[in-house]
Amino acid sequence: MLDSTKGEIVAELALLNRLLESFDSLLTKVRTAEPDLVETAALGAILQSFYNGAENIFKRIALDIDGSLPIGGAWHSDLLDCMAQPTRQRPAVITTALQDRLWDYLEFRHVFRSVYGYLLRWEKMASLVFGCGETLRQLETELNAFLAQAGD
Repeated sequence: MLDSTKGEIVAELALLNRLLESFDSLLTKVRTAEPDLVETAALGAILQSFYNGAENIFKRIALDIDGSLPIGGAWHSDLLDCMAQPTRQRPAVITTALQDRLWDYLEFRHVFRSVYGYLLRWEKMASLVFGCGETLRQLETELNAFLAQAGD
């Protein structure tokens, strides 16, 4: 695997960690108090950025290792599906369990980009918000395993 690809994956993971650290006070606050409208919109933006970061990693792998991105109207979901499958060039990047978790973030991102912020509902977002940290830890673990295996 290209050293530049590994470097970009590591850098994107650092940015994802920084995203969650930057909003730690808000993430902590909403564990005990339901967010207001502005906080809900901010949390939606965090969730969108969170998935964007994961997808940036997957795009880099698809371009640098697989040689291309999926095409068509469903390319975002196709890219996520592709990362859970081995190819001739690489092992599977993530497990199907992580793929399932990330699918929920992808679906939310679609909603966030399609509706007005005041229409977001905390009760539909809460599990994603509270799951970001664990999902990121799982993503880091699986990407580190992928990088170790792909480096062989």
